Amino acid sequence: MPVQLEQAGSLLRNALLGAAAAALVGGGAAPDALAPPAWAGIGGGAVTNAKALLRYSLPVDNKPIRQIQRDLEAISDDLRVPGSKSLGPIGRRVRAASSVLEREGSAITAAFAADKKAAGLAAVEGLKQSLSDFQGVLDAQDKQAVPLVQQQCLDYVGAVEEAMVGAFPFEVPKEYADLPQLKGRATVEMKFKFTDARENNATGGTMTMVLDGYNAPVSAGDFVDLVRRGFYTGMEIQRADGFVVQTGKPDGSSQGFEVDGKVRTIPLEVMVKGDKVPVYEETLEDLGRFRESPVLPFNAFGTMAIAREEFDPNSGSSQFFWLLKESELTPTGANLLDGRYGVFGYVTEGSQLLKEMQVGDKIVSAKVVDGEENLVLPK
Repeated sequence: MPVQLEQAGSLLRNALLGAAAAALVGGGAAPDALAPPAWAGIGGGAVTNAKALLRYSLPVDNKPIRQIQRDLEAISDDLRVPGSKSLGPIGRRVRAASSVLEREGSAITAAFAADKKAAGLAAVEGLKQSLSDFQGVLDAQDKQAVPLVQQQCLDYVGAVEEAMVGAFPFEVPKEYADLPQLKGRATVEMKFKFTDARENNATGGTMTMVLDGYNAPVSAGDFVDLVRRGFYTGMEIQRADGFVVQTGKPDGSSQGFEVDGKVRTIPLEVMVKGDKVPVYEETLEDLGRFRESPVLPFNAFGTMAIAREEFDPNSGSSQFFWLLKESELTPTGANLLDGRYGVFGYVTEGSQLLKEMQVGDKIVSAKVVDGEENLVLPK
């Protein structure tokens, strides 16, 4: 996603089309059947749900809670069966999840980090109650309520898993010590105002985004620091072409956020599935690892990534984009952007606004509503 906005569309599409041809000649990568971050989850195929991607990207390996998660996510497949026929399979999954929680509860709670134990125990109790409520919904044969209670259960599962993450799992390379770093996760809320009324007379709205510092501490740290500074407040949407929605270029000739008259740039940062530390400064293609999958893939509508110049992976700064997952160039599980651009978060609420956004629409406000304490600023 080139930083030069006027060149962005044609350059990116040309690059992707060239990569697509090369990929077809070279053959595709086989999915990993055992580790599902980029290949399985809600819907039974590749994970395209933002919250599910965030759950799978947590650095935890607790089999009981992951089994509960899979059982609950698989309900999305069952819901595709018309009428009440789906309620039987859904009921079996809910009972299976409840059974694991009851049988393996001690193995789950034993995995909590010491400083997060209270939050973890509260989430377990919330999950137990939600599973009980779920059974009540099924007893009443209220299929319409199933997605709501399913999501409530999965939110508690995510909270249980987050309570298992202790100390930050790796050391960020020392050469990036002069950059803000997000050592955990943060939630950002953005409010938008459209230049004119859109569908259903909408004049704007609010989006919630979760930034993942566990897998992209430098990229997420850069973004959270800029939000904290008020950099994006009042800024207009600068590109909206049906492929991406992009913003972040300040007024004037500068291509990014400046410190002492110089653009603060950040390196390309990609955590590869199975690695313990992100890859920095080189694309996976350049490293010959293009068949491998990032922990944070371009799978969800509203995936957030750092914009940069086409031929310089380390030219990112304040410009970023939301990907609109409706392109033939970005199929889930074979995405030509994966490993070329650094994903740092996902829209978890209000992503429908992206479909309505146009150039000139304004970010009325942007604020960190949770996790700002995880931002580590340069000394």
